[in-house]
Amino acid sequence: MAFSIIHTGSPRGDRPAVAAGRRRAVACALGLLVAASPLLAERNFERDTIRTSAGPLEITFLGHGTLMMAWKGKIIHIDPYSAVADYAQLPKADFVLITHHHPDHFDKKALERICTEKTEVLLTALCAEQGGKGRVVKNGDTCMVEGISIAAVPAYNILRKRPDGNPFHPKGEGNGYILTFGKTRIYVAGDTENTPEMKALRRIDIAFLPMNLPYTMTPEQVADAAKAFRPKILYPYHYGETDVRALAPLLKGEKGIELRIRAMK
Repeated sequence: MAFSIIHTGSPRGDRPAVAAGRRRAVACALGLLVAASPLLAERNFERDTIRTSAGPLEITFLGHGTLMMAWKGKIIHIDPYSAVADYAQLPKADFVLITHHHPDHFDKKALERICTEKTEVLLTALCAEQGGKGRVVKNGDTCMVEGISIAAVPAYNILRKRPDGNPFHPKGEGNGYILTFGKTRIYVAGDTENTPEMKALRRIDIAFLPMNLPYTMTPEQVADAAKAFRPKILYPYHYGETDVRALAPLLKGEKGIELRIRAMK
């Protein structure tokens, strides 16, 4: 499949008939089910629904580095952050993934709103030290939660450093996560650069790569990583003021990598 940019879900400003037509066209072209869902319909969040071998997976793009996924009746929240959504209005979590301890990823207020007695939280050691409750997951760990395989991938800076010379995100402190739904593998990178561990990944169907400066990657670094591990679908996320349109020319001609832009500033 040739490289392309498409915008699905519920495009702001589109008339309903136009938006529905776009969704149908995308589904036919990609073999993916992309459709609106009753989940959060009134909130106007963008959503994509992906066919997996074990049933549809709905991804809701809440903003910044924050995602919500629904699969087989289970709700997964990733880095819930109160600045992007009213968590009192969102579905409670069956499990939560926290990539690292910075407050726009480890938000205790948001966690309190979406967690129940049965919610399982996977977090880093530093989050636990700061009062987070849940299972500590380290780089390289794997586990199963609600029938979903989860693998923790190192997330860290190589070039981006603070004035004192220390990386914004030191190696070993943060996780990215690979979640496997049926046979579909989704990589949520967390705050990181294009590390050797990232570029060595294989069989990634969907990747969320951060692109906000100075803390994570430039468009050039995102393109470099994508060309190395070749996700079928690439979502830039947590991109702040970075111009996401800069990715398109950098990936031009890269067959098999589809760039999708969503509201993830």
